[in-house]
Amino acid sequence: MSLTDLDKTYLAHTYNRFPAELVRAEGALLYDTGGKEYIDLGAGIAVSTFGAADPEWADAVSAQAHTLAHASNLYYTEPCVRLAQTLCERTGMKRVFFSNSGAEANECAVKCARRYAYRTYGDESHANIITLKHSFHGRTLATLAATGQSAFHTEFGPFPGGFLYADPDDPASLETLACTNGCAAVMFECVQGEGGVRTLSGEMISAIKTVCERHGLLMIVDEVQTGNGRTGTLYCYEQFGLSPDIVTTAKGLAGGLPLGATLFGERTAEVYTPGSHGSTFGGNPIACAGACSILSRIDDALLAGVRAKGAYIRAQLADTEVTGLGLMVGITVNRPAKEIADECLSRGLLVLTAKDKVRLLPPLNIPDEQLARGIQILKEVIAR
Repeated sequence: MSLTDLDKTYLAHTYNRFPAELVRAEGALLYDTGGKEYIDLGAGIAVSTFGAADPEWADAVSAQAHTLAHASNLYYTEPCVRLAQTLCERTGMKRVFFSNSGAEANECAVKCARRYAYRTYGDESHANIITLKHSFHGRTLATLAATGQSAFHTEFGPFPGGFLYADPDDPASLETLACTNGCAAVMFECVQGEGGVRTLSGEMISAIKTVCERHGLLMIVDEVQTGNGRTGTLYCYEQFGLSPDIVTTAKGLAGGLPLGATLFGERTAEVYTPGSHGSTFGGNPIACAGACSILSRIDDALLAGVRAKGAYIRAQLADTEVTGLGLMVGITVNRPAKEIADECLSRGLLVLTAKDKVRLLPPLNIPDEQLARGIQILKEVIAR
């Protein structure tokens, strides 16, 4: 049986895979079983921060695998502690909890907000979390419930309650929800990735800040996809002048290994106590060693390059509506986005989709020449 047949026989049918069997990589170039080369403008959905098989990252991961692969959170391990230190020092946040994915990081944030509210009010009268329509926060039952897209709210119910959805195009809706419901927090993405690469307006960001301050709500920023340099700053909220109480991230944090992180600010740093939350694999030494390697190279020069590459893409697609920030790009097309992605694949280019848009999430250090070749192919396919 071929690999494709084995996949169809033994794996759950949860993915509509593209017809490509990838076997090796060199940065932003991937190769299939026949040796065909693909320019990767998806980076494993914003995971391969420095491309696939990045040598420096691979050396850090390999060295840790040969030293200490796992110890559990009953003991101290240096990569975990050093990574938490780096995240706090670079963001001003106070403490970190490590998990394995963005969904888990967001679950941790929701639990923290509700415990904070319980301790503040003495009961569960302020347990609601306001999220935004078009948002996406994960695929666990709770994070699906938090996701502001009705398409995700069928067939798997009953869903956990306690989530309210404001309209990002109607900032006043946020105040209405906060006034008429007992709420603990507002959770949002500065750029709604899975919702169509939609950047929140300045008016909506201002409304979130005002409502959180006026009603004493925690501000939770979901940086699962927007974080770790993707949008041109270490974390996207920096571009909006926000001071979150909780920040969640994952995807590109460990450069190809499963790692989620929930960062706590001054108000939330002491909410969790021993036994109130946990994770068997969270803070795994190998994943944390990979993340330490990644963060050590996300510096001002790299971030300037991300912004410049993003500006290049937008200039090349000036005749098309382009959304997003940095190297998180959404492109409006005049035919089905999946059709565009399929044609790009046949021409040796990997792109993604988000709703009705083509989505680009290339490695942050993609060479200019490879980016230019990829964008030229995309332009030709779009124009066909």
